[in-house]
Parts: sequence; C-alpha cells; structure tokens
Amino acid sequence: MHIMVSKNNILHSPNKKPILYDLFKTNDSNPHPLIIFSHGYKGFKDWGAWDLVAEEFKKNNINFLKYNFSHNGGTIENPIDFPDLEAFANNNYSLELDDLKRVLDMVTSDDFSRKHPFSDIILLGHSRGGGVSIIKAAEDDRVNKVATWASLSDFRPRFRENTPEFEIWEKTGITYVENARTKQQLPHYFQFYTDFIENQKRFSIQLAAENLNKKLLIIHGSGDTTVNIKEAQDLKKWGGANAELFLIPGADHVFGAAHPWKDSEITKELDTAIKKTIDFIKTV
Repeated sequence: MHIMVSKNNILHSPNKKPILYDLFKTNDSNPHPLIIFSHGYKGFKDWGAWDLVAEEFKKNNINFLKYNFSHNGGTIENPIDFPDLEAFANNNYSLELDDLKRVLDMVTSDDFSRKHPFSDIILLGHSRGGGVSIIKAAEDDRVNKVATWASLSDFRPRFRENTPEFEIWEKTGITYVENARTKQQLPHYFQFYTDFIENQKRFSIQLAAENLNKKLLIIHGSGDTTVNIKEAQDLKKWGGANAELFLIPGADHVFGAAHPWKDSEITKELDTAIKKTIDFIKTV
C-alpha cells in the first residue's frame, strides 16, 4: 500500500490569513476515515513527532490532515518557528474555531471529497486544540467523532484573572509569554481575553461536552504536569455515556515526544495513544 504525503498545502480564504496544512492519505480510491488534527498553544503542525503520528494512522487506513492555526505565529515561508508575532498577539478562540470551520468546509467541498473520498470525519486535538475540537464537534454536524490528547477542560483559568499580572495586561493591553525553545517573548493583546468574555458561553468546553451527542475519547497521561489529570476526569464526567477516558500511566503532556524529534520511531506512550485512537475510530 502506497502512502501519499502532501506537505505545506495552502488554504486561501478571502480577507483571512491563509492556513497551511499537510495531508497524509492512502493511495486508493476507497473512502477512509479522515482525522483533522488541531495543535495546541504555542504548537504547530510540524512539532516533534506529529509527522510520524500521521504516518501511523495512514498505515492503518485512516487519512490524516494536520494544519497550523492561521494566527499561531508561523508563516507560509516559516511554519515551524514564530516569525509573525503580530499574528500571535491577535490570535483568539474565535479565530481558531473559524480556522477549523474553514478546514471542514474545504474537506467537505465537492472538489476535495472527490479527490480524497472519506467515510467519517474525526476531530483530534492536542492540549488547547482538544478544547477547540470538542466545541467545534458539538456545533458542527459534519463531525462524526472527537478524540482529545492531553486536553484542557476550561479556557478561563489560563487567563489568571485577579492577579497582578492580569491587571497589568488589562492596563497596558499586552502581555508576554516566553517560548522555552526559541527564547522569544510571545505577545498577547488584551483582545484575547475580551473575545473570550464576549463569547464565553460558546467557549465553554463543559457545555460543549455535555451537548456533544457523539462519541468522545479522552486520552491523558497520568504524569502530565501541564494539564492536570482532573481536567480529563471532568471531560469524562461531562461527556457522560458517550465519553471514554483512557489514561496512559506515566505519560507526560506530549507523550514522551519533544521538538525537534530526531528519532525515526515514536515513543511507546504515543504508540499507545495512536492504537487506542485507531480502535475508537474503527469501532461503530
């Protein structure tokens, strides 16, 4: 079976920043399940072992599309680091949900679905991308199932309201977060918070999970120090009978991977997450 890989395709939309995406697909004309993968905060589609993850799904007859959020700080020319700090500063959850909608619009278009037929659409999100995926799955009937890896359960605590840092952010209109790898000071404009407040009902991951009405798989590492395991347990509680929580003992927030990833093999924690997700997709 030949696996086709198409890297750095550009999705253009009028008056919007372009979206860069990769498509990993089996080279046959049969419809297969299609995963749409959303990266997390300070993430990007080429992070760490995501290419190897995509290959594993393809080998199992599941097509895999991963993309960069339009305002994640990457550019068409340099999608891996963060050259566009102005875009990063202007990012918010409204834009990320719109980006995911644009990707869904593209894959369900006649042109794309004729060239790349699929049977089901599964949203898969890592970390913050998990929250975005749950919300979009709850509001879009085109999505059949949703899976999360190390997902958070609530956006609001990340703003750290009622702290001196938050007051300074509100007063100055800008705050900075260091990227540990590139040592850049990544800016956020205060619009990120005001956009959240204006749309907080839509941005409630709890409400989305409670109203999902489709299968939800929650994968989390017991050693995740970035997103506490309690957030995974909350997602399971809210998802009810439709939700399954699968814990990977000792796994950290990125399932043992790192960036850059030089190895040709994936970690055993990632392998476990992939196998469990494949089972979830292939189970009716």
